[in-house]
Amino acid sequence: MNPDLQAFVQTLVQGLLTGGIYALVGIGLSLIFGVMRVINFAHGDFLALGMFLTLFLFKTVHLDPYVSLLIALPLGFALGYFIQRFVLARLGDRLSESSMLATLGLGLIVSNMLLLGFGAQPQTINVPYANNTFTLFGIQVSIALLVAGLGTLVAIVGLNLLLYRTELGRAIRATAQNPLGAELQGVNTRTIQATVFGLGVAFAAIAGVLLLPLLYAYHTVGETFTLKAFVVTVLGGLGNLPGAIVGGLFLGGIESLGSFYISNNYRDAYGLVAFLLVLLLRPEGLFGKTVKRV
Repeated sequence: MNPDLQAFVQTLVQGLLTGGIYALVGIGLSLIFGVMRVINFAHGDFLALGMFLTLFLFKTVHLDPYVSLLIALPLGFALGYFIQRFVLARLGDRLSESSMLATLGLGLIVSNMLLLGFGAQPQTINVPYANNTFTLFGIQVSIALLVAGLGTLVAIVGLNLLLYRTELGRAIRATAQNPLGAELQGVNTRTIQATVFGLGVAFAAIAGVLLLPLLYAYHTVGETFTLKAFVVTVLGGLGNLPGAIVGGLFLGGIESLGSFYISNNYRDAYGLVAFLLVLLLRPEGLFGKTVKRV
């Protein structure tokens, strides 16, 4: 393979695998907005919780980070369910106006709890496969990044099966399309909203677990991923789950190619430029705002 083409393909593959994790984060945010019309500004902080939970389990009981998924997933869901049922639901009719302040406050609480519990020093874990790669068709692929990409794929397929193959999924889609109509059909929309918020937080926690072998964990890491989640959802269209997947892959590809061909110092800026261009030229997102497709 031509060296220039090989470098391009390898950079693109790494970007798409990273973009898969971005998609996982963005899907959680988009799902919550699509059903509840709530923008969760604490989304990245819940990702940070997943990272630090994995870090804690690794250092205390030497649990492999990927095995930690079995703990992070139900705990993330339970936390999200509790927050919606006992915090956000109490806002009542003021939910759309007050959710921003409420979720911002939750994010501050989470980040400061992590600061008190783990300190301000960035931390990571040392696992044998963190820096290992393998070669496929002349392309070097990070094992940790590939596992993260496969984990993202499994999570997305699982969510799709839940939404389109179960009664719960039908209730979620009905609540997203017409909450009053869903209630008239016997759907408990309060329970559905709490379930959806739990799923969104669980997806963020899963992303945190998958990212820890690749990144350092620090108490404000969530701010970065909250921003990336917003970029992903805007690129794909708020409430559009397939759009969030494509938006995540698009963001990962842009960041990776920009870092390789321009400068790695401005990695985060490339996604922000794309974000601003979409806002200016197509405010509804690349695929439009299709909440009904949740």
